[in-house]
Amino acid sequence: MSTKLLLWGVCDRISKALSLALIGVLSLHCDPARATQTLNWGTCPPPQNPALPSAGMQCATLTVPLDYHSPSGQTLTIEVSRVQAAQPSLRRGVLIVNTGGPGNPQIDAPRLMAAAAPASLLAVYDIVSFDPRGTNLSTPVSCGLTAQQADQTYVTLGQPGGFTATQTFAQFVANSCAANAGSYVPYITTANIARDMDQIRQALGEAKISYLGYSWGTSIGVAYDTLFPGVLDRVVLDSTLNTAWEWRQAYREFGAGGAVRFPDFASYAAANNATYGLGATPAAVTTTYNNLISSLAATPQSFPALYPDGTLVNDSLFRELTFLELYSDNNFPALAGLWQILLNGTASQTQPPPPVQSSVPVDNKAAMGIALSCDDAAWSNNPAQYQAELTQDIQNYPLFGALASQIWPCAFWPNQPIESVKQPSSNGLANILMVSNIRDPAGVYSGAQAMRAAYGLRAILVSVNQGGHDVYLFTNNTCANNSVTAYLVGGGKAGSDFTCP
Repeated sequence: MSTKLLLWGVCDRISKALSLALIGVLSLHCDPARATQTLNWGTCPPPQNPALPSAGMQCATLTVPLDYHSPSGQTLTIEVSRVQAAQPSLRRGVLIVNTGGPGNPQIDAPRLMAAAAPASLLAVYDIVSFDPRGTNLSTPVSCGLTAQQADQTYVTLGQPGGFTATQTFAQFVANSCAANAGSYVPYITTANIARDMDQIRQALGEAKISYLGYSWGTSIGVAYDTLFPGVLDRVVLDSTLNTAWEWRQAYREFGAGGAVRFPDFASYAAANNATYGLGATPAAVTTTYNNLISSLAATPQSFPALYPDGTLVNDSLFRELTFLELYSDNNFPALAGLWQILLNGTASQTQPPPPVQSSVPVDNKAAMGIALSCDDAAWSNNPAQYQAELTQDIQNYPLFGALASQIWPCAFWPNQPIESVKQPSSNGLANILMVSNIRDPAGVYSGAQAMRAAYGLRAILVSVNQGGHDVYLFTNNTCANNSVTAYLVGGGKAGSDFTCP
């Protein structure tokens, strides 16, 4: 059974006189103590997924400024991991990987790459990753939420009682984050994470790095390229998010993305109706979905195998679970099985997993996701606007329009963003390879096309005529996988955009 886990120095006197973008660059060189940091590699914690190989992965801890305006002020720690190149004599350099989020731990990404990437790539790169600031082992952020509250927070789900109840919950979460996240707010930002990444580059002693980012990880790549032009060697942006939409519009696009992607699952379920009993045609499967929405709204079900914390699966949570499992065709059997259990009313009979002991706050993923979404970009503080947008999205996209268009804690966030979201530039090296599924539910294809246009001659877009979120090594599309590997390993990149069947 799938779980929800399957389912996102400048010195002080100079900083007052320079623009924020320039501060982000110069802050890396003015603090002698941090400029001389080295990474002392040691053992890593066991992988969260026991199926991942050890791969000889090493881990280290780096100290970075909380606020790059004040590099001698408060600090936090970043947990870094690496798997070294299999053939040192052929080593090209470092490939930093982020598989998406925000809120998802990244410490095991080198192990994941060691299990999935071709030998030709593993031979020439040290695969490096890190838990972004605020996440998991990197001084984790917490909003002081219970597990049940965290389940409702990111994305912010509609609450029983309608819009008014959801607004009250969003206000509560914002207040709780302000009270418990302390000095982290407002410094949990994509731009600061890009700055942290450059601190890692310096500690590694590398003049240049290559980068592979998925989903929100593409936004880190965009920010890094903007803040540190010319430092990136080869860049792959997989399932690119449109930074012009961050973040309110990006989440609202889930309605359109889900509408394009859902027919793939409906066709699968209909073809396997004898196994799952969800409907003999895609239309019948859609009817089953709507019936489950109605029944779970009236009578939420306990599902201890998914939510041992006691969270009940209601209509909002069911919509989210379904959407997240649309990220990959490989999830379809688990998703159909989930529907089958809920349809038969047997969810309460499933057994909870054994408890996992962890020092990471129980709400860390949700707290990180909501903090970054609110700190990165300004949100409206007008509840009436959210209510109108929600009504519009439900009308336009009845399957998933209600998922992420609710009023969020960002409407009541205690601070405004300290800087603007970094946007792509057409000025720079022609070193960017983009790859996106045409039927991506979360990184919708039109957003990737907009980013491709913004990069101009710097980028090539590989469009993949399939569904799902994340392409390279997450699907079996030979054309897409070979194109990315060829670029990262050999530098070969097509001269113009093309489509993989």
